[in-house]
Amino acid sequence: MAGTVVVIAHPLVQHKLTLLRKAETSAAVFRALLREISMLLAYEVTRDMPLTYVRIKTPLAPMHAPVLAGKKLVVVSIMRAGNGILDGMLELIPSARVGHIGLYRDPKTHVAVEYYFKVPEDIAERDALVVDPMLATGNSAVAALHRLKDTGAKTLKFVCLLAAPEGIAHVHEQHPDVPIYTAAVDERLDAHAYILPGLGDAGDRLFGTK
Repeated sequence: MAGTVVVIAHPLVQHKLTLLRKAETSAAVFRALLREISMLLAYEVTRDMPLTYVRIKTPLAPMHAPVLAGKKLVVVSIMRAGNGILDGMLELIPSARVGHIGLYRDPKTHVAVEYYFKVPEDIAERDALVVDPMLATGNSAVAALHRLKDTGAKTLKFVCLLAAPEGIAHVHEQHPDVPIYTAAVDERLDAHAYILPGLGDAGDRLFGTK
């Protein structure tokens, strides 16, 4: 079964992504841009949220008006860099619940190692958006999706800024049912499993740790 990849080609997304890629962009500007682009990603990834109709009264007349059919959404951040996307998404969907998965990449094997996991108790009743700026090898994404499926998450979508073909292939080999939403699919991984041309280490750039 082939997986789905949705490239969000909106001009504002692409413009802000170019600014994020620039080596000279400061941590403060990078942080602000990531928040802005994350709001736009949230707008696109929630297009299929179901609506229902309620009776309201405007200043002039009563009407049936659309509202979200329940607000059963959770945004799950793959720490630490995922928190940059999380913050922007919560600006647009503040009623969403939040989960965190702490993973780090073993520098030699590139295997994802879990050190923290906390999600809402009712996650089985929620649609989950899993967020991480970079989909490189796909090891962290695959590990996070396995863990969330074990908890019974209702539906899953993976949202990132950049994806490498290798990461997409790995996620869809393990989780063909999970669509990937990204602002761009880059060329490849380098020998150290960084995305090329990429934008460097998103966590270090976000928090100014390098």
